[in-house]
Amino acid sequence: MIEAREGAMASAANVAVIGGGPAGLMAAEQLAAAGHSVAVYDAMPSFGRKFLLAGIGGMNITHSEPLPVLLDRYGERRDTLAPLIHAFGPDALRAWIAGLGIDTFVGSSGKVFPTEMKAAPLLRAWLARLRAAGVVFHTRHRWTGWNDAGALAFDTPHGAVTVDADATVLALGGGSWARLGSDGAWVPWLQGVGADIAPLAPANCGFDAGWSTVLAEKFAGAPIKSVALTFTDAGGKTETRRGEFVLTQTGIEGNLVYAFAARIRDAIAAQGEATVHLDLLPDFTLAKVEAEVAHPRGSRSMASHLQSRLNLKGAKASLLRECTGKDDFADPARLAARIKALPVRLLAARPLDEAISSAGGVRFEALDNGLMLRAKPGVFCAGEMLDWEAPTGGYLLTACFATGCTAGLGAADWLAAQGEKA
Repeated sequence: MIEAREGAMASAANVAVIGGGPAGLMAAEQLAAAGHSVAVYDAMPSFGRKFLLAGIGGMNITHSEPLPVLLDRYGERRDTLAPLIHAFGPDALRAWIAGLGIDTFVGSSGKVFPTEMKAAPLLRAWLARLRAAGVVFHTRHRWTGWNDAGALAFDTPHGAVTVDADATVLALGGGSWARLGSDGAWVPWLQGVGADIAPLAPANCGFDAGWSTVLAEKFAGAPIKSVALTFTDAGGKTETRRGEFVLTQTGIEGNLVYAFAARIRDAIAAQGEATVHLDLLPDFTLAKVEAEVAHPRGSRSMASHLQSRLNLKGAKASLLRECTGKDDFADPARLAARIKALPVRLLAARPLDEAISSAGGVRFEALDNGLMLRAKPGVFCAGEMLDWEAPTGGYLLTACFATGCTAGLGAADWLAAQGEKA
């Protein structure tokens, strides 16, 4: 367990943490360690639902890459998040997980996983430790803002209830996955008390490409593996990454796409569309591809020729056909160039509720160093409801844990200061 900082202890206060995901639970742990009475409220029937969903395919808890590289994943919020992640970053997170009796390992990609690859054992152990520390949990309590007297208001299956708290930590998530509780309903309530909030937008999302009926019906759900994606953003920065993605009925999604999602989304917002270029055969040079395409094919169709000479078939071959014209297929040099840099025009980001995570939220400029709202003293914010974003790969959870830790410690410090003033 993380210990409270020296000097943070004060007479016990009643603290409400709203949101039972990683950020909220981490804040609750800091406050309980500081000796406060902590109650955690969540709208869902159980805690950590999005956390558990993220762990279905293997719980990627953080990343092992050097800290300067990891911090770069947070883009424009790099410098803002840096001190928070320095205070509770990947190494501290792995040590904290070990304290729950769960080992972690580094995968071949550098991603960090619990040995069992699941989120549920970690969450169970964590909730048990929090309960042992005196933290009280309330499910099916949907926060609806503050009443006229300033108390926290909740809708519950048994009717409306209010709660008076000496301090509050909000860890309500962003605007994605509403069915798991992250619905962005909190935005107008915080705006109503003067908080500055950036509009919520999809992050780590798919994009529409306006596929033909043939491609959409035949290859929706097909993986496109071993490719490289290149994108040049509005600032002229060009980046290329290798990986894989999935064709959807409307466009593309998947880890390789998510790595560029923020820049693609912003380009579409500014220009109405964005174009990425795919190298369908990144292990082959352009000269090699051109030579194979130009090799005599006799009576074979071009599709058979490409499959025979370059193993270009199935969804990849259909995608090539989708994004090229007859003139390209008639000219070996042009076709080879398309294979090595296939332009895919993207027209729109998929809806916010489909995104893995969201951008936007409470701007850090509206918060002090302890993540307290300047406009409403005693109220702290953490997790994905803050205005930052990052690609998948452990970076989202890393920042959620770090901001939850900062908010919990910030609330403990603030309560201690209030006690000194009394």
